[in-house]
Amino acid sequence: MLQAVRAIVAILILGIAVTIGYFIATRDKEMPTEIVKEVKTVFVKEVQNRTVPIVIPANGNLTAKNRLELYAEVQGVFRSSAHDFKPGQQYGRGQTLLNLDASEYYASVQAAKSELFNLITSIMPDLRLDYPDYYEKWQRYLDGFDINTSTPELPETASEKERYFITGRGIFSSYYNVKNLEQRLGKYRIVAPFSGILTEALVNKGTLVRSGQKLGEFIDTSVYELEVAVSKRFSDLLEIGEEVRLSDRNGIENFMGKVVRINGRVDQATQTIRVFIEVKGSEKLKEGMYLQANLEARDEPDAISIPRQLLVDNSQIYVVKDSVLDLVEINPVYFSDKEAVISGLPDGTKYLSKSVPGAYAGMRVKIFEDQATPSE
Repeated sequence: MLQAVRAIVAILILGIAVTIGYFIATRDKEMPTEIVKEVKTVFVKEVQNRTVPIVIPANGNLTAKNRLELYAEVQGVFRSSAHDFKPGQQYGRGQTLLNLDASEYYASVQAAKSELFNLITSIMPDLRLDYPDYYEKWQRYLDGFDINTSTPELPETASEKERYFITGRGIFSSYYNVKNLEQRLGKYRIVAPFSGILTEALVNKGTLVRSGQKLGEFIDTSVYELEVAVSKRFSDLLEIGEEVRLSDRNGIENFMGKVVRINGRVDQATQTIRVFIEVKGSEKLKEGMYLQANLEARDEPDAISIPRQLLVDNSQIYVVKDSVLDLVEINPVYFSDKEAVISGLPDGTKYLSKSVPGAYAGMRVKIFEDQATPSE
């Protein structure tokens, strides 16, 4: 009897469990399921193909085109200068940059001149007797000889006899010795070959200057050069004389330059070519100043310029057709850091002007305000 009761209770419990499970399973199947697809709103632009100028950005630092590194070729004490020999001091063309003490050397030059004068004087009696035809011109030379000025050039010899006679008396050797001393005497004074500014001064007045010692650096502030590196694939597009627009690091100051030289060798490490741009005509230009150059390489017809981030694998772009995204192939022409010049899209094509997270071909979208803006 007890076993029968237990069997009946077990059957009842099993029946109740089956009924409850069936009820739960049936209820889940009867619940309506509705999948709502989200339609994203996108921003688009319409393609309007035009001629796009390809501008190659490059940068570099200005250097003075005319630069003079001052070195001493003689030894002496630094005595004077037209101005204070300090960095930042301006000098005009022809003004004295450095004047070294040459009193001792000057005396030796004067002695050599006196010796030359005496030699010529000593041959005058012989010239009067043996070569009277040549006497007059040598007498005029002596009359015009001034020991305190540069030695004048010797009279030209009219015959071999005269030349042998003058050479045999040692006049030619004495003359060229004097000219050599005068040339060296001129090196005790360094003159500014152009108007400019002293950018480096390594000696002070009263300093003993030795031969070969660097004294400073002098530059011309009226004209500068900007050296930039350009990819070799654009080298055939650049021309000497082409105008270049330049700007400073902040884009506040703008200048105009001109391509004056293009190096004929490609840098093997960077595969670039050095281009030199001449800049002048502004007091705001300083040596070492950083400038950005925009080189106009060429004009690309039937193209548009878009943000580079809109490209997919640098060869595709999303367009909108009947409220559905489509991924189409384009022809990339030029890439910069932020922009890309592309062609291959017909006029009127609507393309995404802003990236859409999770975009894919076939995705349904809605154009913002249902109106596209033309591409620039």
